[in-house]
Amino acid sequence: MMLNKRLISLCAKSKKYIWLSVAVKWLALISNIGIISSAAYLIGAVVTGTPASLLPVCVVAAVCIAVRFTCHLFDSRFSHKASHQARQTLRTNLFDKLLSLGPSYTQHVASADVVQMAGEGIETLDNYFARYLPQFFYAMLAPITLFAILSFISLKTAAILLVCVPLIPLSIVLFMKIAKRIMRKYWGNYTDLAGSFLESLRGLTELKLFSADEKRHDRLNEEAEGFRKTTMKVLTMQLNSITIMDIIAYGGAATGSLVALFELLAGKIGMAGFLTIVLLSAEFFLPLRLLGSFFHVATTGIAASEKIFAVLDIEEDTRTTKPLSGKMSSITLKGLTFGYSDDTAVLKDINMRILKNEFIAIAGESGCGKSTVAALLTKMQHAPDGQIFFDQTDLNEIDSASVLQHVNLLSTDSHIFSGTIRDNLLLAKPNADDRVLLTALEKAQLRDFVDSLPGGLDAQTGEGGALLSGGQRQRLALARAILAERQVMIFDEATSNIDCESEELIWQSIRALQGSRTIIAISHRLANLRCADCIYMMKDGKIAEYGSHETLLAANGEYADMLAIQRELENYREQAS
Repeated sequence: MMLNKRLISLCAKSKKYIWLSVAVKWLALISNIGIISSAAYLIGAVVTGTPASLLPVCVVAAVCIAVRFTCHLFDSRFSHKASHQARQTLRTNLFDKLLSLGPSYTQHVASADVVQMAGEGIETLDNYFARYLPQFFYAMLAPITLFAILSFISLKTAAILLVCVPLIPLSIVLFMKIAKRIMRKYWGNYTDLAGSFLESLRGLTELKLFSADEKRHDRLNEEAEGFRKTTMKVLTMQLNSITIMDIIAYGGAATGSLVALFELLAGKIGMAGFLTIVLLSAEFFLPLRLLGSFFHVATTGIAASEKIFAVLDIEEDTRTTKPLSGKMSSITLKGLTFGYSDDTAVLKDINMRILKNEFIAIAGESGCGKSTVAALLTKMQHAPDGQIFFDQTDLNEIDSASVLQHVNLLSTDSHIFSGTIRDNLLLAKPNADDRVLLTALEKAQLRDFVDSLPGGLDAQTGEGGALLSGGQRQRLALARAILAERQVMIFDEATSNIDCESEELIWQSIRALQGSRTIIAISHRLANLRCADCIYMMKDGKIAEYGSHETLLAANGEYADMLAIQRELENYREQAS
């Protein structure tokens, strides 16, 4: 009942603490029986006028109270450790999976869903391991223990109480199918609402610019209302199930007490035995009653775990890989064909050869497949048709982490982390001193700006680099890439959406690297690519032509036509200004 074998197996380190929690709960039950039996003995002696040994009974009761108090303390500790181990294991597995998938994970799951899973989703499972699982096993053990003890007083009464106990789990089962469906819908609505909110927050500027914030507000209200209705269904289900369990639990205890009363009147049991049964009859049902109240915790946790397992089950490339060693002398693309869906090919039979320290440019209109080449070279995507060789080694046989130790990608959305300029640079070279950092900034045409800041290298960047301009963010990303000292540097539209001055400074830095690194520059603006050793002009996913700037101009083909159009547009802008 609400036991997810895969979840429990995955969090194997928590099992020990779950069993320890069950053990101390059971020991607390034994102590409670001792306390109640002592009290029943004394009350029975007073009622019947029988002489009683007060001191031994009080000592036993005091010891039992101390043991029970200690058990509660250890129960809290073991429960916390069980949930802590589970949360740590799940987060580790989730993050390891995302790292192995790389940036391509967004093809399978939204970033907002991942944040929700790693945060509140896993926190939901905290209660599943800390409360539900220990209570589940204890609730199975407690009635059997009580039956074994009370059967010595009245076998008939103990048997009736034991027979009534399964009515509680049966009532839970009645709600289970409905609960599972509702909880799946609840968690789905929850993650969808969180995703919409995060997306709205990220696009708040655009919503204001296009006066679409009110429409977005109405949409969020609709989603929130849907989530509210689902939440109310969950609460209604929970309250109804608790009401039914209360009727069964206290009705069963009353039935057992009534039978014990008849046994007392018939002289089959004594007053002390009758009082012991009455005081312990509820203990038959309370563990399962408490388990039932944790039922919504279990269903929420299971629904969250299904989301996590959906990510963990994403298929990966399982082919054996090996590290890339030594310096690369060439990169070769042979018959490369790739599509993001089965019916559409983005790249069609691409063939390229890039030699060490060459400056290669890939040009073409938007959507022709330029950036896809960069994704394939960094193993962010995998092409089922065709091959990529680093020297003589197939890229599919090389470990992804090893590839990224030799290849660096600077794109238009390279991320700047909140913190200082120094923090961002040290990501590329953790042990670099200030002299090395400033040299990298100088090569990226950003040192003068950093020197002018009050904090210098320790100046804050803000969230996502919000305290820097677009051009400054991109030059900081360039300095970080230079600092990493990768053999191959890929610039994928690295100067898009920034001011003309920053664009020119970045291209000056790129051209300064020519001859010392293998450079692959991807751009739709051809004026920036004139100095490349070879330009591959792409159109509709194919290489239309390739050669140097002069060769392609002389060919008077796609490159020459696109360059002429861009020159005409630039002249028009200059005249208009």
